[in-house]
Amino acid sequence: MIKGIKHIIFDLGGVLLNVDYSLTEQAFAEMDIPDFKMLFSQAQQTQLFDKFEMGLIGREEFIKTLQEISPLPISKEQIIKAWNAMLQDYPLRRLQILQQLRLYYDLFLLSNTNEIHEEAFNKILMDTRGMPNLGVFFDRVYLSHRVGLRKPMKEIFQLVLDENSLKAEHTLFIDDSIQHIEGAKLLGIQTIHLKKGMTIEEDIFKPKN
Repeated sequence: MIKGIKHIIFDLGGVLLNVDYSLTEQAFAEMDIPDFKMLFSQAQQTQLFDKFEMGLIGREEFIKTLQEISPLPISKEQIIKAWNAMLQDYPLRRLQILQQLRLYYDLFLLSNTNEIHEEAFNKILMDTRGMPNLGVFFDRVYLSHRVGLRKPMKEIFQLVLDENSLKAEHTLFIDDSIQHIEGAKLLGIQTIHLKKGMTIEEDIFKPKN
């Protein structure tokens, strides 16, 4: 761990919640939506997804747009199922780490997400771990579609700092997307980039022997 840290900001997907983007790509490919990977990926996405993640459009407009893109008729339920296919599971050890860290640090969640995924990842948490939502693990939760900002915009990091009176040099941000890491660095926030194959339980908060 980096010395001098008092506050930790966690990303959600790929850090706490396992995600597999290829499952959503595959699901949409099976519905003949062309080049879905070009529309949305971990590294970049089109304006449709940006707007959805910032709460500028709601689920109905998001779903309607995808229906219009599709060459074949697809239902609302099919789209929601395909969109949520990427969301996998919360390894128990990661949730235990959060509980342990909260004894010593202020913890925050900062996620680029949307209203469909929020409903789904809370359901996964409830169904598998008996927890109603992620708020039980954090001092505050910041979801892009609720605050109208998204990573890597420096404004969303500034919002977290300002609303909680955090000093950037005492704050650590953990994310698996390099563009988000670079956004946090602009404000002097300490960062750890969780590269492909790395996990917080094996590479950052591994128990000492």
